[in-house]
Amino acid sequence: MDQNLREQVLQRVRAEIISGQSLPGTMYSVPSLAASLGVSSTPVREALLELSRGGLVEPMRNRGFKVVEPTLTELRNLFDMREVLELHAAVLVAANPPRDLPTVRECADQIAKAVETDDVQLYLEADRNYHRDFIAAAGNDLLTDTVMGLRDKMRLYGIRSRAGLERQQASVPEHYRLIELALAGETAALTALLKTHIRSWEPIFVDALLRSREHAREPLLRQARS
Repeated sequence: MDQNLREQVLQRVRAEIISGQSLPGTMYSVPSLAASLGVSSTPVREALLELSRGGLVEPMRNRGFKVVEPTLTELRNLFDMREVLELHAAVLVAANPPRDLPTVRECADQIAKAVETDDVQLYLEADRNYHRDFIAAAGNDLLTDTVMGLRDKMRLYGIRSRAGLERQQASVPEHYRLIELALAGETAALTALLKTHIRSWEPIFVDALLRSREHAREPLLRQARS
């Protein structure tokens, strides 16, 4: 039971952080979070410790867990590694295509629903599950775990911006097309589309990250002038 609660807490807090809802410096208190969720402190503490191992939060003695601020270099490095590994996984899938990818299709349907209903939380969960199941079809558990670890460290700044919402809409047909190209074994077209699918988010995230830092510096600049 605690394991299920731990996973629920993990998914919720991770979504808050990667979507930018919980900004760098936000503190998560184990007792406060447990009380707000109506659960015991054990699954909450375990979930936050897992997130700290992933680099999203850091433990602060006698205070809780603080959301870590990412750097621009870290963000770009994550995109570089994701591109290399996810394209490799796609090549493996296309080289030995399955008859179908039913769970991946279900995730694509959930993504489409999320965009239609403007449900960013559902989009994040469905998109994560889509890429996990797509990569898993390559049959390499270590590759799947590595890619998902990278994805879970990536902050999706700007996902609720106008550009972010437009990118979500554009991703809907891309998710279905990726499935069809994989099943047809069309490696070149598959990897080209997947590269665009991944990299199209980079300028949105970078721009939003830079804007958030400028916004955070404004009070300090005003204090320095006064």
